[in-house]
Amino acid sequence: MAINALEKDGFLTTTVDNVIKWAQKNSLWPMPLGISCCAIEMMAFASPRFDVSRFGSEVFRMSPRQSDLLIVAGTVTYKMSWVVRKIYDQMPDPKWVISMGVCASTGGMFRSYSVVQGIDQFLPVDAYVSGCPPRPEALIKALMLIQEKVQKAHKPDIFNFGKDISPTPTQKPFKSKLTEVHV
Repeated sequence: MAINALEKDGFLTTTVDNVIKWAQKNSLWPMPLGISCCAIEMMAFASPRFDVSRFGSEVFRMSPRQSDLLIVAGTVTYKMSWVVRKIYDQMPDPKWVISMGVCASTGGMFRSYSVVQGIDQFLPVDAYVSGCPPRPEALIKALMLIQEKVQKAHKPDIFNFGKDISPTPTQKPFKSKLTEVHV
């Protein structure tokens, strides 16, 4: 009787590593960090219209200790960068980062001394989402890219003591020829 069940239903063989990767891939828990206008599109990403629940990421976790995917949406200033970094450091390993929008990725149209010109200066970014503001479909594509990374190439460290982590950026003093005193 057991042989007939095997012939009828088949069987599944796998490794524990593959089961863990499958579970991580299909249950990424995002930590939303909506700093400016891109946050509206990030909220739309979680709405029923785009049905991100089919990817297992429908519930935003408002605590970094319960999240493994940080979505930085919007303009990051030097004053805010240490907060973003602290939230990233509080997340458990393994963790991933999506830079959402042109402002988070490159500083956008804000070429000023107060805006960080890309969060990759102080965070390891796994996926960039272009646009101003980017569409929710583009964020879903970034989520699928991270799922592929988890499934194919990701091998989490048991302990990560801060390797491959850059320091929080600091603002450099601003010097101008107009403010120099000539004697």
